[in-house]
Amino acid sequence: MRKNVLALVASLGLALALAPGCGGDDDGDHDDGDHDHDAPVGDPTGTVCPDGGTSLTYEDFGQPFVEQFCLRCHSESVEGDDRQDAPADHNFDTQFECEALAEHMDQKAGSGPDATNDSMPPSAPRPSDEQRAMLSEWLACGAP
Repeated sequence: MRKNVLALVASLGLALALAPGCGGDDDGDHDDGDHDHDAPVGDPTGTVCPDGGTSLTYEDFGQPFVEQFCLRCHSESVEGDDRQDAPADHNFDTQFECEALAEHMDQKAGSGPDATNDSMPPSAPRPSDEQRAMLSEWLACGAP
């Protein structure tokens, strides 16, 4: 199992290093094709995991959220123009991928005490501010 995880992490690192950037992003977050995955892509929401954790889980919140609002562009199965300029290395098909990209998800689609980010998704259907706050809480708690 440990070898599988290490191989997956190494593969993800290679994919991130070689992946092209977002070609049509108006705010320039990904236009250089070699963006820093640790650099902010929006405003941090300032959301922290509540004392005692969250009742939100991948099964009851995360997966339905990404299926409804994200996977139409951010899925490994979506290619070319159908991705609507979503970076090739930003897929949310699995819980692991959501965990790995939690900061970017929060900075593009989350809501909290410091900011509400509504640049994603760019078209309907779009989450409510309450759903965005739930996303930020789920991500802040480690996307359980």
